[in-house]
Amino acid sequence: MRSRFLFASLTLAMLLLAACGDSGPFQRAAAPDVSVQTPDAETVRPQARPGEEGVDALPPLARSAVRTAETLDRTTPEERAAATAPAAAGAQLGETLASLGNPAEGGFWLRTGLVTEAQQGRVETRGGASVQVELRPSGSAPGAGSQLSLAAFRALEVPLTDLPRLTVFSQ
Repeated sequence: MRSRFLFASLTLAMLLLAACGDSGPFQRAAAPDVSVQTPDAETVRPQARPGEEGVDALPPLARSAVRTAETLDRTTPEERAAATAPAAAGAQLGETLASLGNPAEGGFWLRTGLVTEAQQGRVETRGGASVQVELRPSGSAPGAGSQLSLAAFRALEVPLTDLPRLTVFSQ
């Protein structure tokens, strides 16, 4: 009985020692080589076709998948003309910084803390461009900033990455 216990103990010890070594049935796999090669001056890089830039340089299938401001803005030229037509002065509600709102929400709107219920209004940039919008409450404090629709950004000709300071008027 004692010899069987001794034999089992020695076998177990040998297996454990074999597992710790670099050889035997429990050998560890070598780590993969993950070195990065930096391109040198002789590396050939793809060239754009002469005269093609931006979305037009993409293949037709890729071009159809690109979502640009033009494809997301579904307002008609008539709606844009109506929104940018001169409007009555209205009461000034205040100033706000506006970021781009959800581009999937169509129309001309400003989500702001300057109003507590939806109403018609107008926003004006410091440069004098103005657009009529639906003023929507944001639920945040009046100085917390606002969100302006994609269509309104485009009508004001403001870059989509800007944070324009807008004067807000009610109608």
